[in-house]
Amino acid sequence: MEPVFALAFGVMVAVAAYLLMSRNVLRVVLGLLVLGNATNLSIFLAGRMGSRTPPLVAAGETALVGGANPLPQALILTAIVISFSLVAFTTVLFESAHRRLGTVDTDAMREAEPEAAKKVPTDRRQSPARKMEPAE
Repeated sequence: MEPVFALAFGVMVAVAAYLLMSRNVLRVVLGLLVLGNATNLSIFLAGRMGSRTPPLVAAGETALVGGANPLPQALILTAIVISFSLVAFTTVLFESAHRRLGTVDTDAMREAEPEAAKKVPTDRRQSPARKMEPAE
């Protein structure tokens, strides 16, 4: 069963990379969501999947033998919360940009940026209005 999950992880990362390279901001948000889920799946794969016994230590023993590792499960729960908050923040950010700029295309959003400021002379001792003449 693990090779199927490993293949699913690879497909999810490929889909996330494709969506993140899109020009549409909604696809970028979906790409972040898929990438977060792929991360959760990779953490899940890092733990033991073959064990079907609960992660409980029997009375009188000090170590967990043959049970599922609870650490990846706790990490996945934390990652789900972080992924959800990241997607919610990104959605609000892109919604604000859509309201302000009127588009969801990232190239059109770039056109709304102001032009680059004029370059400042590298030698600050010499102002652009007053040129120094060469000595003869």
